[in-house]
Formats: sequence, structure tokens, C-alpha cells
Amino acid sequence: MSPFKSPRLAVMLAALLLVSVTGVAFAAVKGKKPAGLERYGVAVYSDLCLQKDSGEIGGQRVTLHRFAEADSVIYEFTAGALSWPIVASDVNLDAATGAFDFTIAGADSEERTIVGKFSKDGQTLTLEGDYCGGNVRMPMKLSRVRDFGRPLKNCTPCPPVPEAPAPAQDSAEAPAA
Repeated sequence: MSPFKSPRLAVMLAALLLVSVTGVAFAAVKGKKPAGLERYGVAVYSDLCLQKDSGEIGGQRVTLHRFAEADSVIYEFTAGALSWPIVASDVNLDAATGAFDFTIAGADSEERTIVGKFSKDGQTLTLEGDYCGGNVRMPMKLSRVRDFGRPLKNCTPCPPVPEAPAPAQDSAEAPAA
């Protein structure tokens, strides 16, 4: 003998159970943050650091504003002191690949395009370009800032620049005496 007096009551209870399980699963998925870059909002990427010997700030900061109409960027860099924020023009972001570029005009009004790529999880922005005074070709990795009150880390020194090999003279090319 069934504990339910009516089959209709059993079907209604089963439907109620199914709806509640589906609601719990939907709430768990809805509360989960998407991996990568969010489509809307503000994200700040920075490699700003403190020069141990001089106490000056080094590095750069990129603030990405994502709106429905378009994305915008505010770029800051250091040259002894943190620059005034520069509003970038021609911002291009491919969310599928993470490819990113924007154009800035410096104080001398010369335009410069900065190219980079976001990591798949959106936690790192790697900018192409010369780092360490242009002596070493290496990308600049900027981490996403989550704690805006944290103190700046000490800057890491640039790696030593390898010396160019001395040109070898071939005995066949030696000048005749």
C-alpha cells in the first residue's frame, strides 16, 4: 500500500521537489563569477612598485572601463614620478582571444600604440615592449589589483645586459702589411 492516498498528490510532490532542486542549482550557477574579463565594470592592472634606493614609484597602471557602448582606458606610467592620467583613444579588446591595444598621445603629442594580451582568467595583462630602459626586450606583466590599500612592493632590478661579442677577425680578411 502506497503512503500517498492519491497518485495526483505524489506527482505534485515530485514536481515540487524537481522545481526546488532546479532552483538551487540555478542559484549556485548564478552566484559563480565568470572566468576571464567581465563584460561590464572597471578593472585595474598595475606593476607599480617602489624603487628601494630612491623611494620613487616605478611601473605603470592601466584602468579598463567596460561599458555597453565602448571600452575606455586610462593609462599612467612613471618617469621619476607617476604621470598624469592619460585617456587613451582607439581602444580595441577582443574578449575571445584577450588581444588588447590602445593609443595614447604623450606630452609631445606623438601618438603611441600600446599592445597587450589578457590572461584567460583575466588576472594578468601582459604588455609588449621594451622594459628596463629599452636595453632588454621583455614584456611587462601587470597584475589585476584587488586590494587598493596594500603597500607597493619593492621594484625588482633589471637583469644585466649581456655584452655584445667582440667582432672576430678572420685571418683571410686581415689587412696585408
